[in-house]
Amino acid sequence: MTNQSSFAQGREYLAIPGPSVMPDAVLQAMHRPSPNIYEGELIEMMPALTRDLKRVARTRHDVAIYISNGHGTWEAALSNVIAPGERVLAPASGMFARGWAEMARGIGATVDVIDFGMSSPWDMDRIAEALTADKNHEIKAVLAVHVDTSTSVRNNIPALRNLLDELGHPALLMADCIASLGCDRFEMDDWGVDVTVSACQKGLMTPAGVGFVFFNDKAQAKRAKMPRVSQYWDWQPRANPDVFYQYFNGTAPTHHLYGLRTALDMIHAEGLDKVWTRHERLAQAIWTACEIWAQDGALHLNVTDRGHRSHAVTSLRLTDGQGTPLRQFAQSRLGLTLGIGLGMEDWDGCFRLGHMGHVNGQMVMAMLGGVETALAGLNIPRGTGALEAAAAILAHDP
Repeated sequence: MTNQSSFAQGREYLAIPGPSVMPDAVLQAMHRPSPNIYEGELIEMMPALTRDLKRVARTRHDVAIYISNGHGTWEAALSNVIAPGERVLAPASGMFARGWAEMARGIGATVDVIDFGMSSPWDMDRIAEALTADKNHEIKAVLAVHVDTSTSVRNNIPALRNLLDELGHPALLMADCIASLGCDRFEMDDWGVDVTVSACQKGLMTPAGVGFVFFNDKAQAKRAKMPRVSQYWDWQPRANPDVFYQYFNGTAPTHHLYGLRTALDMIHAEGLDKVWTRHERLAQAIWTACEIWAQDGALHLNVTDRGHRSHAVTSLRLTDGQGTPLRQFAQSRLGLTLGIGLGMEDWDGCFRLGHMGHVNGQMVMAMLGGVETALAGLNIPRGTGALEAAAAILAHDP
């Protein structure tokens, strides 16, 4: 790119699948002096904040808030319900399901991974075989990643709940919604999820650093039987604090809480159903453009079936290792940052589009225009009419 002119000056566009674009209102809410952490508005706003956070997860049960990323909430959730030597099942459709499984091994659990590769959703028959073979119910939890950010596979959580119920298996259903909460439809209580983990930097539109574990009565009953839970990860005082500092086992992430408060206000002002619909419609425009580009053979969507694609992230492959050059072109020449091919064997051949949280139609069209420009700049074969087709999706009601 050294001999090419650059059009990257101006406001850059971070189109990676998290951290997502932060709304100005969230950043402004955080731009303030440190508050009193012993009395006053910060303490007073926590009951409503936790209530509105639970509304996004669609649960009436408890939530514990941690100063952590998503990996921290993996460990927090596991530490409250899985004792060393106990067994968990992890159906894997990407890098992050395997990562959660490794976290379980790290706390001393025995882990059975069912690997579905990097492009396919769960096969319920294979999961049923593993659960049916568990005659003594040694499996205490199923670690279910709703949307794997590395592959953009969206798995069927209700079907997994139905399978557990049909087999009469008592394992906890634990769902990773880090990439999907506030983007893809998720109904914790109606879908029968016992533990949900998430974080603030994607659909919840707040800078990275705060994570959440939602848990129901069944999970709490398992927590009560645990031989020990570390003081820091214990969700009990965080979810039901006697005093404010117990929410966080120490000093609160003060400015994140102000940002999160504003982000939740934005979500509920729009309406969660409308948030889901917006993400779905924007995803359809992106898929339509990508499917047209793919007609000439160089580009491939990682997930073939639209019904198994995330509405928050799209993972793509390019022949001849051209994913990395395309990203580099988009960033250096246009000021558009695309996601790396995370966890993929052909790393340089892959890239990802993030379309989560604070994103609208003109942002998606700009992102697609940037990808089209990079494809043209690198002379990568592609089908024509992609942008027109995407525009038609957004120009008309479904």
